[in-house]
Amino acid sequence: MRNSLFVYGMGVMLLSCVLCSCGNTRQITYMQGKFDTAKMSEIKIPEAMIQKGDLLSIIVYSDNPTATSIYNQSVVSVGGGSSQANTGSGNGTGGAGGGTGSTAGAVNGLYPTTPGYQVDERGNIQFQSLGLLHVEGLTKDQLKDTLDSRLKEYLQNPYYTIRFMNYRFTMLGEVLRPGIFSIPGEHVSLLEAIGLAGDLTFYGRRDNVLVMREKEGKREWARLDLTKPEILASPYFYLQQNDVVYVEANKKKVAASDQVTVRNVTIAASIVSTLAILYSIFKN
Repeated sequence: MRNSLFVYGMGVMLLSCVLCSCGNTRQITYMQGKFDTAKMSEIKIPEAMIQKGDLLSIIVYSDNPTATSIYNQSVVSVGGGSSQANTGSGNGTGGAGGGTGSTAGAVNGLYPTTPGYQVDERGNIQFQSLGLLHVEGLTKDQLKDTLDSRLKEYLQNPYYTIRFMNYRFTMLGEVLRPGIFSIPGEHVSLLEAIGLAGDLTFYGRRDNVLVMREKEGKREWARLDLTKPEILASPYFYLQQNDVVYVEANKKKVAASDQVTVRNVTIAASIVSTLAILYSIFKN
């Protein structure tokens, strides 16, 4: 009889440990539920708007390279942690590519690029041979229209390549690798940003992710629930340059900063409870 009770007590202790190690996976699963495919197909990726502090690569092309050259910055060759000025200026005949300004392939380990135009605190840039241009709040297409209105008088069939040279965002809070991330493209979703940061930690709240954004000199923010597919329709799902994402800690981390401590306390409580039961049984 006593052996049976002892086995029963050990079974209770083992079951307690197993149950304590189990968790609710719904708390860490992204986009639960059904997707409205018809509604999702109507979602458009917002265009990036030029902001104060942006660094823009702008290259002008036309049918007359000689006339175009005065509107382009001098090319700088960058590579091996240093840069050196290259003779001449961009003439609008080469290709543009790469993630930082205009590049046309490496030569002897050096990559040609342009210094870029810095958007000042008033939202202006000092454009080559044109002078002051107000660009804050414009999309790339709108900036092309602005350049067209100023250059069509002097150039034949002008066209342009415009890139953001410092497109970046910040990840803070309960992510594996918090920090500032720079990307070569101009569109990054919240889920892609989380992937770049190594995903949320076990303690990160997936139902209350804060996105902070500065727009036209004003700070705005939104809280997104990553457990619902409706976030795909949010205007904050696609990040803009200089956005800040903060992942709040859940109650489990507030209650205990160390998961190992929580597990050890639970196991210890189960052992003490089981020993108390066994002591009471054998005492009688």
